[in-house]
Amino acid sequence: MINQAELLWKRIIERGSSLEVNFKETLNLQPAARDEDFQLLEASLGITLPEEVKSFYRVHNGQVWEPGSKCFVRNLTLSPISEIINNWDFLQGEFDPQDLESNIGKELKPVLWNDKWIPIAENGGGDYLCIDTDPSEVGVVGQVLYFWHDWGERSIKAKSLFEFIEICLQEASE
Repeated sequence: MINQAELLWKRIIERGSSLEVNFKETLNLQPAARDEDFQLLEASLGITLPEEVKSFYRVHNGQVWEPGSKCFVRNLTLSPISEIINNWDFLQGEFDPQDLESNIGKELKPVLWNDKWIPIAENGGGDYLCIDTDPSEVGVVGQVLYFWHDWGERSIKAKSLFEFIEICLQEASE
């Protein structure tokens, strides 16, 4: 699976580099995540990280955002594992697990925030791209959703991280 992750990163960088000089440098990519990083994330969040997500992070452990940084896809910055944990902790404190959400896709459990969602990327405005490790009976582990801070609508954007990135790359080439 690591080969597919490497290929996706290569395509992300090639696409951005075709549009901007020094794109790769302004991504501020971090070195590969280690097994200890994954163990810390899984223990901190009480989840099992999908292998596909691990393979993506084995290439680059997210980005460090600073003024002038570029997004890896859409308007999203990929969070390093330490930042995923911090963002998850923040979201845990913001929402009551009993808060239900009626405007939600059938693949998701009908909650406003699920502590089994992994906020792997953000847009800097309080919105997160999440990996769902606790889907409804018709969903799949690893499905991708947006968590909008000011809008309750929750729906699946892709069945996996790799599928989501493929969708983003297709959009960029249209």
